[in-house]
Amino acid sequence: MTRTHSLMRAALTAALLSLAYAATAATATAPATKSPAKTARTELATFAMGCFWCGETQFESLPGVKSVVSGYSGGPEQNPTYEQVSSGETGHYESVQITFDPGVVSYAKLLDMFWHGIDPTQANGQFCDHGRQYRSVVFTHDATQKKLADDSRRAIEASHVLKQPIVTEILPYTKFWPAEEYHQDFWKKDPERYRSYREGCGRDRRLAELWGAKASKPLVH
Repeated sequence: MTRTHSLMRAALTAALLSLAYAATAATATAPATKSPAKTARTELATFAMGCFWCGETQFESLPGVKSVVSGYSGGPEQNPTYEQVSSGETGHYESVQITFDPGVVSYAKLLDMFWHGIDPTQANGQFCDHGRQYRSVVFTHDATQKKLADDSRRAIEASHVLKQPIVTEILPYTKFWPAEEYHQDFWKKDPERYRSYREGCGRDRRLAELWGAKASKPLVH
């Protein structure tokens, strides 16, 4: 991460933590996070895409998507905090968990949007965010998701659209911990900071370089 991007992320984090601590007393007895419920008509998809603020906007408002929650997945630690994960102190990745209706939107469609919304060739993070906690991962919930994820990766490799090898991991899902409430729907809570961060990180610019017209665009701004 460049010094400019590092300072940008640090400043945003400090501002968010200040806001969160100020609200702690007022919300001590309230639920801390959104909790996606899996019903008979819904399934879960869990992806690590770098910054989870941007991952949320990748899928929000897509027909068939019931909710998108920012959080942490992939590590053994219980109840990880943003400070721990973002500093690389845990084995978790910044992730998003999507509750969706497979009768309206398929898992294959979500996978397609995932691949075209990340840099699968970047091994040290995603875009301006560097560190294992920002790497891209497909967390598969069952054998069907695993097969679809593997097939989609092989299809991209066979297309030769990417000029470097794919390093995105496909790992079995274990646990998802929702992030703190101030991270949820951040694009709604502070749209100016969200847009400034996304532009400053060069996410859309890099996606256009990699995928051209197929690059996934955020569904909300």
